[in-house]
This record gives sequence, structure tokens and C-alpha cells, in this order.
Amino acid sequence: MSGRRTFFIETLGCPKNQVDSDKLVGTLLADGMAPAPSPEAADLVVVNTCAFIEEARQESVDTVLALADRKAAGAELVVTGCLAERYGVDLAEALPEADSVAGFGVPVTLGAKPAVPSFDLLNLPRPAASAPWAYVKVAEGCDKACGFCAIPTFRGPQRSRARDQVLEEVDRLVAGGAREVVLVAQDLASYGRDQGSGTKDLVPLVAAVAARVPWTRLLYLYPSDLTPRLVEAVLATGVPYFDLSLQHVSAPLVRRMRRWGDGDRFLERIDGIRGQAPGAAFRSSFIVGYPGETEADHDLLLEFLEAAQLDWCGFFAYSREEGTFAADLDGSVPRSLVDDRLAELRERQDAITAARRDDLVGAEVDVLVDAPGEARSHREAPEIDGIVVVPRHLEVGEFHRVRITGAEGPDTHAEPLVMAGR
Repeated sequence: MSGRRTFFIETLGCPKNQVDSDKLVGTLLADGMAPAPSPEAADLVVVNTCAFIEEARQESVDTVLALADRKAAGAELVVTGCLAERYGVDLAEALPEADSVAGFGVPVTLGAKPAVPSFDLLNLPRPAASAPWAYVKVAEGCDKACGFCAIPTFRGPQRSRARDQVLEEVDRLVAGGAREVVLVAQDLASYGRDQGSGTKDLVPLVAAVAARVPWTRLLYLYPSDLTPRLVEAVLATGVPYFDLSLQHVSAPLVRRMRRWGDGDRFLERIDGIRGQAPGAAFRSSFIVGYPGETEADHDLLLEFLEAAQLDWCGFFAYSREEGTFAADLDGSVPRSLVDDRLAELRERQDAITAARRDDLVGAEVDVLVDAPGEARSHREAPEIDGIVVVPRHLEVGEFHRVRITGAEGPDTHAEPLVMAGR
């Protein structure tokens, strides 16, 4: 392999970005390049950035600057991903440390870059999964008009992949050892709607993926799209895990966010699912400090957390995004108050998460071993939730039946009921 040009990719942001990076790896390998163990050893350093909120943008810029200092003399530094797509030429001017700023669909390689996209990241080949699970992006863009979100302005409208293309990618990943496939998109439940009416929707796709791989998991479902038919499809996969994009529970504030629902409706849907599958796991995320959020709104969210008993939650400070509906709204919330509310919500949810882990002690569950000593049950999505700590001798990439013996914060500990390979 001496003489082969090398690359190093740093990925920031959400799982959808990781899929894009995986596909960039595939194209670079196909171009004859080889992965480098560090940015110092690479001829090409790529930063796949995130631009969702201000903190993510700052992290992206800081990472670019840090890698500019670390890369070898003569190596090229390319900035791609959401930040590159959103700010383009302005970002290139602000970051002279980067040799190129390449938006989505622009090949990332050494040398001159074309000015217009020449391929579609959705349908690029990708290397085999490096873990027993893999993300599969089924659509790009979003047709929603949430008041706080700028993603549609730079990711564009929803563009769903053909089902056959998704299933071909799943088949390749399974052949390479993947035992779990995690379907992701900006608006997963709207998959196929841009392709016309008929059977082009998410439910048949979920069923087809579940027929190919032991575990199928769905991330990012809007509560308004959580139909009985979709709930049945999720439960039929054997992975009763629901990642619901709720954002808030106060009806007036949710309407101001240009979204559907309120706490009572959300609880009704959660309780309905638990009636069918008592062991179902739930994750959500909430925005704190959206313009107009009152103390009463905050109290409603605290009450909802107690009533819903979600397994996992993320809380994020509202970030004003240019070009969004909320950018010009009145009623801004002081940052110090936002921080206080964030701390109170996180403390409350941490206690709920820990208590729900404690309740599992003594239960028998099936787990997938991701790495020596680390596993997950259906309750834990990869990378974002807790883990199940297991004996290191359990084979990576295999399912094991275990008994939960203890809990520690978001994590649990377990011992196998039957020794692997015995």
C-alpha cells in the first residue's frame, strides 16, 4: 500500500452525517486511496460539518482550525457537509485554512473540485459496516416548515430513495456482517411521499428491511405521522423503539413552532403503544427557550416528563437561525433563564432514566454485542443511548440472552444466561 494516497475523515453532527461520511469513504477507496490512522498521516483531510444550531457551527469551525494545525505539510483540507452547503463561498472566505469547501454532491478528492454537483450522496456505494450495526439514509431533505429549523433551506425538499436501492444497500451491509440496520432521514415517516401515491411509503420498506436483518430500528419520527399502521410495523420488527420528535408540549408554543400536537396528545400515543408493547422504549428531544416560552410552558414540560417516563431525552437551547420563521419572533428568553431551565429538565430526566434502568434489574433481555464488553438491547440505539455492560468474552456481532444484574445511571450490567459458544 506504499505509494497510495491517504485520507482521514472527521465527522460531526447526527447519524445522517455519518452515512454521508461512509459513502465518501466508499468513493475515496474506489478512487484508489487508503484510510490514514490520523490526520497527520493523511494526504487528504475531510471535515464533514454540522450546521443545525450555533453550538454545532462553532464546533465545526473549531474542528477545521484544529485539523488545519495538525495536518501534514502539503496535505489538503476539505470542508464538506451542512456548514459547507449552507454558507458556501462565505465559508470559504472565512476559512482560508481550508483548501476547498465542497457542498453536498461535490466529489471530495485531491486537486481541483468541480463547481457543480456530479453525484448524489444518497446512492453512492459504501464500505462494509465497521460495527455490527449500520445507519441507512432513506431520504434527503425535508418538506416540513418547523419554525426553528433551517435544514430545508440547505438540504432542500424531501427526496426519497427508490426502495430497491435502499434494499440493495441493506443487503450489502448484511452480507458484510451488519446485524442491525438503523433507518434515518430528516423526516423518516414521510419516506416515499415525494414519489407519488400508492404503496410508496415507509411501512412496506420497514417490513422489507426487517425481513433481511435481525434488528431494524427507526430514528426521528414526527408524532403526527405515528399512525396505527406505522406503530404495528415498528412492533413487528421486534425492536419496539420509538424516537419521537416532540420539541415541546405546550399547545400554544408548539403551534408557534409550526408543529402539531401537545402533551396530552403525545401521552395518548405513548400510552397506546405501551398498551400494545409494555417494554417499548421511547426517546425524544425538546427545545428550551423558543421565543415566547413562559414559565408555565416550562412547568408543563416538567410535568410531561414525569407523566411520560421516557427512557431517553435530549434538551437543546433554542438557536436563532437566519431565514426561519422564528428568527423574527418576539418573546426572546434570556440565555441565563434558558440555562436554568435546561439544568432543571436534565436533572429531572436523568433521574427518570436512572430509575427506568433500575427497574430492569432481574429482567432477561436479548442483546447485540457491539464491542468487547459493550452490548445493547432494543432499548438502546447505537451511539446516543446507554449501553449494557457484559462480560468481555461474549462474541462481538452476536446476539446473547442475558439477565440484567445492576444499573448505573444510563447503563446496565448483565450476565449471560447461556455461555457463548457452549
